[in-house]
Amino acid sequence: MRDNTKKARATFQKREKERARQQKQHDKAQRRVAAKAQRGSSAPPMADDTLAIAGIRPGPQAVPTPWEEAPPADAVAVATA
Repeated sequence: MRDNTKKARATFQKREKERARQQKQHDKAQRRVAAKAQRGSSAPPMADDTLAIAGIRPGPQAVPTPWEEAPPADAVAVATA
């Protein structure tokens, strides 16, 4: 008789585990739907002309003016010492 009790308990546990798995899948699907709706209602990406206004170009950028200048003379003397 004890053998039947163990089988029933295992079956019940399997059923509960399967219900939990299905609930988790359902919750995950709901989160996906909500995230998709949120993405759809967000602002559209910036256009290329907006980037031009900001002074940003794709690719390598020019070196800013302060870095183009020669280092001060005392910095060169310290480096060679």
